[in-house]
Amino acid sequence: MMRTVTATRYVTPLREGGSLPAIVEAEDAGLYVLKFRGAGQGPKALIAELIAGELARAAGLRVPELVFIQLDPVLGRAEPDGEIRDLIKASAGLNLGMDYLPGSITFDPLAGPAPGAAEASGIVCFDAYVTNVDRTPKNPNLLVWHQTLRLIDHGAALYFHHSWEGHLERARSAFAPIKDHVLLPWASELRAAEAHLRERLTPEVLEQVVGLIPDGWLEEAEAGFSSKAEHRAAYVAFLKERLASSAVFIQEAERARAQLV
Repeated sequence: MMRTVTATRYVTPLREGGSLPAIVEAEDAGLYVLKFRGAGQGPKALIAELIAGELARAAGLRVPELVFIQLDPVLGRAEPDGEIRDLIKASAGLNLGMDYLPGSITFDPLAGPAPGAAEASGIVCFDAYVTNVDRTPKNPNLLVWHQTLRLIDHGAALYFHHSWEGHLERARSAFAPIKDHVLLPWASELRAAEAHLRERLTPEVLEQVVGLIPDGWLEEAEAGFSSKAEHRAAYVAFLKERLASSAVFIQEAERARAQLV
């Protein structure tokens, strides 16, 4: 189960993010990076963040704690920036937050520290599974915190849900963007990572994670879904089919890596 907290103070925007996330303080005195439901791709980005983040955790990868954050638009009244005020107003209600990691730095493949083969392979395999296009040398979306890697920012994953037509067919496809993955040079144990992923992400785990999606983030009329249950079932079906077809995206990752090393 994920926790739900209420934002009590808007601290500062994180302007390096395209969707203008922000650091907020919550009722538990914790600081969180808030991803706004009213920004960018809207609820779909939050759904991708939620599913990918919690599946990564289930797979044994390090992800900062995710929480649901209740946001009252009154927090934006004193904000001088009109864009931020509008964003807060458009995101009233339930949003997604990630534990803020003070002192963390962005992973630099040149500066290191270099990950071990098992960890790099696990992250590459997972990103190919969830079709995450946003883990490149220019934008690694990896933080180094206490000398360990933490995975962040999965809003660009699962991009199939922006157009549901043929989603199961696309679940069986290779993932060509894996060639640009920042950790691919170190990912020499992809077959072992694939076996681990298939072992950890059971059908029960997939259903539990998809079941976390709040009703308010789903639009059941989209692509002809008759209910929110049917909408969730479509996510589960994609994730199951993608995992069953893991040999396809692992072969693509191995081929891409062979051209690098």
